[in-house]
Amino acid sequence: MCPYAGHAYICVIKKTITVDYYKELSSDVRFVEGLTGCLHCGTCTAICPAAEFYNYDPRIVAETVQTRDNNKIHELLTGNMIWYCGECMSCKTRCPRNNAPGLLIMALRALSVRTGLFTESEKGRQQLVLKRTMGEWILKYGYCLYREEMTVEDHPEQGPTWEWQNKNLEKLFERFGVKYRGDEPGPLRKIPQEALDELQRIFDVTGATRLFEFIEEKSAEKAAEMGLEFDNRLDCRYVNQLYNLDSGIHTKD
Repeated sequence: MCPYAGHAYICVIKKTITVDYYKELSSDVRFVEGLTGCLHCGTCTAICPAAEFYNYDPRIVAETVQTRDNNKIHELLTGNMIWYCGECMSCKTRCPRNNAPGLLIMALRALSVRTGLFTESEKGRQQLVLKRTMGEWILKYGYCLYREEMTVEDHPEQGPTWEWQNKNLEKLFERFGVKYRGDEPGPLRKIPQEALDELQRIFDVTGATRLFEFIEEKSAEKAAEMGLEFDNRLDCRYVNQLYNLDSGIHTKD
């Protein structure tokens, strides 16, 4: 069941769109701050690092949203394009109308996730990996990145030096004169349990906990549709595909 059950805008039945996506986007403060009126000058695309490498054009995103055409916006929500942006906000610095396509991307991504449409694209499905790593590490450790969870098995590109460091982190930090994962200030100091409990309560109250559950539910449905094994492990077949599959459609020739 969708965490936003009861809201008309989440209903998509047999690909017949009954959703006013533009209305929902316009209620997002990031949309309000990010679009004042696009001139289609292309300055954002010219400065965009992602547009240099990916099949991505922030001008097209802004133009599409401005049409208020829900079918076209639906294509954005189910496609790969909105997941290419690095949210560096270079677009904001150069736009003559003070638009911020990066903020539009944030609003579109949020809507794609909470409607469950994120599972319809190769890049969108990777939100499950982010949820199971950085999202869960926040609640488990108090950090969105946790060094010892970044294993060579999951990130072989880090090489043998990374593997050696992982096995010798405490000794390395002793040589630096700092305490690693200690109770006092230092690298990855231990976060008190009461603080972690408060983080969990914040997730519960804001709806983030339910949204995490929804990401898992929609991902499980997609895995079943694709005939892939799905469980809570990071190395199940579905997650492995998210890590490793590259259809070759994302980057420019």
